[in-house]
Order: sequence, then C-alpha cells, then structure tokens
Amino acid sequence: MAERISTHQAEEDARNEAILIWLNGCLLPRAQALVSVYDSGFMLGDGVWEGLRLYNGRWAFQGEHLARLFEAAKAIDLDIRLSPAQVAEALEETRAANGMNTDAHARLMVTRGVKARPFQHPALSRSGPTVAIIMEHSRPALPRPIRLATVPHVRGLPMSQDPKLNSHSKLNCILACIAAEKAGADEALMLDVHGFVNTTNACNFFIVRRGEVWTSTGDYCMNGITRAKVVELCRANAIPAFERNFSLVETYSADEAFLTGTFGAQTPVGEIDGRVIGNGQMGPVTARIRDLYKALVGAS
Repeated sequence: MAERISTHQAEEDARNEAILIWLNGCLLPRAQALVSVYDSGFMLGDGVWEGLRLYNGRWAFQGEHLARLFEAAKAIDLDIRLSPAQVAEALEETRAANGMNTDAHARLMVTRGVKARPFQHPALSRSGPTVAIIMEHSRPALPRPIRLATVPHVRGLPMSQDPKLNSHSKLNCILACIAAEKAGADEALMLDVHGFVNTTNACNFFIVRRGEVWTSTGDYCMNGITRAKVVELCRANAIPAFERNFSLVETYSADEAFLTGTFGAQTPVGEIDGRVIGNGQMGPVTARIRDLYKALVGAS
C-alpha cells in the first residue's frame, strides 16, 4: 500500500524550529507562544481563522483573505478589536521578523478570548480576543497525486453550522479525514445534504470532463478564494467552467480531478474510492490551470 500523504504535506525545514509567533501584539518564540486553558478557542472551538500564502514577498490575495476573516468574525459576533490595516501590519511584522520572502504559510487565528469560567456562554469570555499568527517556511511536497475516499460525513445546512464559515470548530471535517484514512485514502470526499459531490475535508474539489471544469454549486462548501480564482481563470481563458450539481457516477468517469486550497494551490487527484481517475496523474487541463494560477499570483 502506498504511503499516506496529506494535502498540506511540506518539505521539512529546520528554520521552523526558530520561528517567532505573533500573539496579542508580541513576537514570541514558538515554545513561549502559549494560550490559556481557559481560552474559548481551546475550550470550545469558538473562533475563526484564515490561511495565507507568501509568494515573492507578497501575501497572495491578502485583501480578500482579510475581508473573509472579518466577515466570519462579524457572523459569530466577535470583535477582533483590530482594523484590517492593523492585521495586515501584524502580518508584515511577523514576516519581517522571520526573514520570510516566499514559500511561507501564515495561519491567522482569532478566538473570543479567555473565559472567566469553563462554560459555553460568550459573556464568560471577558478577556480577549486572542489573536495569533503562526508563520512557517513551507514548500508543498507531494510525492504523488492524492487518493480520496467518499465518507458518510456531509457538509451541513447553513442553519446548523454554515460550511462557508472558517471556524475553529473542525471536528466534522476531522472525523471525515479519519474515516478516509481508515479506508486507505489520503483525504475524504464529502457529499452535500442532497448526495451530490461537494468538497473534501480540507480543500475544494473539481473534476474535468471532456474539457469542461466542474465544481460544486458552492452552497455547502467553504467559499474558497483559490476556488474562486480557478473559476475566474477558466472563464477568462476559454476553459468552460461550471458550478453545478454532479454525482459520484459522473466523478468516477472524470478525465481529471484536482483540489484547490491556499496551501497547495491545485493538487491533482489520482484515485477516488479505488477508481483511477484518468491515467492517475496530473491531467493537461489541471496543468494548464496551475500555470495560469502561478502567473496570477506572480502578478497579484
């Protein structure tokens, strides 16, 4: 059996042992960047986060990522107490302190802060928010295309926990990932509440059929920024692209499949539920989209 891999698999980089982490306005060595056991993020998953990728000294689509972060914070009634400009300054301060210029990833996290007592009510979070930026040197290192397994876990309806919300509460996706690994795959393919193909536990999902690029309607998946950029690039470059419902039957007979996400950009899928997709390698449409995306982030 082939070794299990992850969509966030990166080359080992010894420099990450000495990174500085931005925590509530201070830059701290990773061993000292600690939060309280009473923090609402640790205790309840009460918070939102954002991932950003550094290319040639610039955070790709930074404005859109920060807009999504502040939109999510407003949705859960969390006051970040910083402006988008101040968050951007914190990102730059952390980048400069770590001497990073490219091939770096930032995880920007905001929780409701430290609770007075270990219970759920938001009013008990009286010291906060907690804002942290973890920044690592990271170059994606995938030895082969990803293998997916369909799991029973679904991305739910927006009145339960809106799947567009990038929250700290990721247990549903973690359980999906565990189920996929137990099935011998690398990541989980998740359906929507109607049984249509939707997303994976960590990334957005696309297939290519007869030269057309398909992805889900977007109603039940994370509103991925890389996902949106891929759709825009396809439509701007005469590649037919559709956000639509499609089934596992249509997925199994796809010519190509790939995932999108901030970390890996476009990751080829070689196998789904034991069925080889195309020839099991990155297809020509996926390769073209990757080239278009590289050109876009170089120009952003």
